Parts: sequence; structure tokens; C-alpha cells
Amino acid sequence: MEILIDPHTLERSEERGTNEDEIKDVIEAGFSIPAKYNRIGKAKVYDFKRNRHNKYYEQKRVEVFYLIEGDKIITVTVYVFYGKWEV
Repeated sequence: MEILIDPHTLERSEERGTNEDEIKDVIEAGFSIPAKYNRIGKAKVYDFKRNRHNKYYEQKRVEVFYLIEGDKIITVTVYVFYGKWEV
């Protein structure tokens, strides 16, 4: 299935600390999370081990919300959380 990343999603990804490759990876290999408004949500935890806004974080969790229209996956938005999760 073709993945189309909406310009809004790309804008938010830059602000929040992720990129197009991670967004596609989350959609393809992430785990399902609850989503509203008939959307699909997936998340994946990545090792981060560096500073963001002058604070050190072990990991980041990338959450992607998207729709499926025909044979296309269309992203709606992406969120990134920083901290430590058990995988």
C-alpha cells in the first residue's frame, strides 16, 4: 500500500523531532494504539539517548495517525513524546 505523508504531518514532524523515514517505519512496523474519528493509530519507541531542549532523554515514542482511502495510507498527524518506556 502506498504511504502518502500529508504536508501538515511533515511540518509537525520537523517541529516535534521525527522524520519521513520514522513515520513510514511506524506505519509499517509499529504497534496499534487507540485513535478517534475513524482514524488508525500506530506507535513505536526508538532509542534517543541525547538532549532535546536542554534535557536528556533515553527514548522517544513516535505516534502516527492516518486514514486508509482505497489503496493509499494518508497521514493525518504525528506526535513525539520523550522519556523512557518498557518495550
